[in-house]
Amino acid sequence: MAQNNPITTRETLKQYCLRALGKPVIEINVEDDQVEDRIDEALQYFAQYHYDGTERMYLKYQVTADDKTRARANETLTTVTDTADSTVTASFKEGKNYIPMPSNVMSVVQVYPFSDRAALNLFDVRYQLRLNDLYDFSSTSIIHYDMTLRHLDMLDHILVGEKPVRYNMHKNRLYIDMDWNNDVDTGDFLVIECYRKLDGSTFTDVFDDIFLKKYLIQLIKRQWGANLIKFQGVAMLGGVQLNGEQLYSQAQEEINKLEEQIQLSYELPPQYMIG
Repeated sequence: MAQNNPITTRETLKQYCLRALGKPVIEINVEDDQVEDRIDEALQYFAQYHYDGTERMYLKYQVTADDKTRARANETLTTVTDTADSTVTASFKEGKNYIPMPSNVMSVVQVYPFSDRAALNLFDVRYQLRLNDLYDFSSTSIIHYDMTLRHLDMLDHILVGEKPVRYNMHKNRLYIDMDWNNDVDTGDFLVIECYRKLDGSTFTDVFDDIFLKKYLIQLIKRQWGANLIKFQGVAMLGGVQLNGEQLYSQAQEEINKLEEQIQLSYELPPQYMIG
């Protein structure tokens, strides 16, 4: 007998979906490995398109001497010859230095430097503003202080700029296009703003998400219909006929509705995931 307990594992999620399709009253003609594949597919789709399937994270990475050595050595020279005129060639160099990233990181937004060089000192403008102008918050307006910091931040973006980053989740490599020899020192820290998948083994509540359950039920139902399509029109005992095509089309229609719903209601704006 099914218990009304929270769904916290893959197995309980699988049994919940099979019961929703009629088990054990009727036989669900789907092999166990096929169900496991559909669970993986549902979790992958959930992580890529549902805002509750990922989390915004800040990872801290310490620059090593090996990183700086690779930056000097890992350059690829590519020579291209014009197809119409073989005497015209062009050479390109490509930096190949990268930081290996965890496999659950889906996108990288930006990288912040985090080192002692960012600390305030006696001759820093921000230090002098705080020392001379903000000694008493009760009698001093902070409007001028706020405007000055915004101006300094704008100057920093214009004169220094942010370091361009390149990341692809299938490569699990973070490329930072900067001068590794001069922009960072060994022992400096980089703070990487990224999005990563939720770990279901740790945060088990993900298996009880209402959208994930509905989506997985329809994936298993579609698999069930696909398995029965080749038996279309075959009469069983008592004159019952299998109708796999109807099961398949019904499930596909529900899947299309759910995927449209997740894009309209649960997906993060695309620009937030670019990196």
